[in-house]
Amino acid sequence: KTGEYDKAVVDCNKAIRLDPNCASAHLNRGVAYDAKGERDRAIADCSAAIRIDPEDAAAYYIRGHARDNKGEFDEAIVDFTQAIRLDPGFGDAYVSRGVAYDNRGDFDRATADHTEAIRLDSKCVLAYLNRGASHVHKGEFDEAIADFTETIRLDPKNALAHCNRGEVYVSIGEFDKTISDCSTAIRLDPKLAVAYCSRGYAYDDSGEVDKAIADYSESIRLCPKFAEAYLNRGTAFVRRDEYDKAIADFTEAIRLDPEFGDAYYNRGIAYDTERKFGKAIADFTQAIRLDPGFGDAYYYRGVSYDRQEEFDRSIADFTAAIRINPKDPRAYDGRGDAYSDKGEYDQAIGDYTQAIRLDPGFGDAYLSRGRVYGWMGDDDKAIADHSMVIQLDPERGEAYGNRGWSYRRKGEYSKAEADFAECRKLGYPC
Repeated sequence: KTGEYDKAVVDCNKAIRLDPNCASAHLNRGVAYDAKGERDRAIADCSAAIRIDPEDAAAYYIRGHARDNKGEFDEAIVDFTQAIRLDPGFGDAYVSRGVAYDNRGDFDRATADHTEAIRLDSKCVLAYLNRGASHVHKGEFDEAIADFTETIRLDPKNALAHCNRGEVYVSIGEFDKTISDCSTAIRLDPKLAVAYCSRGYAYDDSGEVDKAIADYSESIRLCPKFAEAYLNRGTAFVRRDEYDKAIADFTEAIRLDPEFGDAYYNRGIAYDTERKFGKAIADFTQAIRLDPGFGDAYYYRGVSYDRQEEFDRSIADFTAAIRINPKDPRAYDGRGDAYSDKGEYDQAIGDYTQAIRLDPGFGDAYLSRGRVYGWMGDDDKAIADHSMVIQLDPERGEAYGNRGWSYRRKGEYSKAEADFAECRKLGYPC
């Protein structure tokens, strides 16, 4: 508790005044400062302890912990490594170095360190918990679930382990298990904001949008600076077509984390839906600046450019999306639309055909290709494509209307009238 740490600092101050070379007093004051979040003071005290006693593994360990909390991961790793050199059986130092490696994105080394900590102590809860997190970052979901399950076996009341396992179940689409695990985590720790957020995500993906919004809102109440909760609630509002609320949440997520690319991206989609194309383009551009490999941001910026009739820019963005993900049929379809809008029908046909090759059930691509074939005067191919659309989706009124015009141009009036009648029946103007 803060009051206890303040008292510890006062006591250590007295000890240091009596003996400025008391390494343990400097170290203990460093521990108290680190617990209070005063990282620079903690580092200074641990450094003083190390000058007095360079062989004290604990001083390197605590200084590494403070540096890790400051985001100085490389320096933290150096300190943890020195602690391990001085004490090869220092399991907590392996765990903490593993966390620092994980924070730095070096997940293989993180996993190795947590494994060594487990070898030293097969009941080390933190080692299993953190190794599970490293497995998640590597996409090794089965291994992550195993580690979180072992954490729970060793410590059944570990709310974070239940929550983390629930998050992994989201990644593999087992939403019922996510809801169960996160509900257990919430029962164990009703103030664990991330558990509400993860359960909300599972509810959202299960189609229970109201429950999702309630969970995201509780997560935000518990942790008002939780940017991801605002992002997720914003996407839930999009599902309910409440775009003003969605944009407000995405904007708050950006205020909390100005480098949050997904928040710009999702706000861009909301703006595009609201036909605020300039704002959408600005947000997609920011998302791309933060992540130049963000293929979906290029795709949707291309859509917005196309809607603004900036076809060359649209084509350039769809081309970038294709370069990033050559197997994305939407990007070919989008570029086909831009070529079509420019009147470059051969290029459009080529892109629609590629989209269909990648996804033979892509009704929009058949519809667009059929429409362009009709404009080019190739009504037989137009009829074939629109028939495929109808086979895929018998409720697609536009396809009946387009096929009807091709039949009329061919002089097959009874077929044309039948298609026009079906088109009107489905509520689409012919």
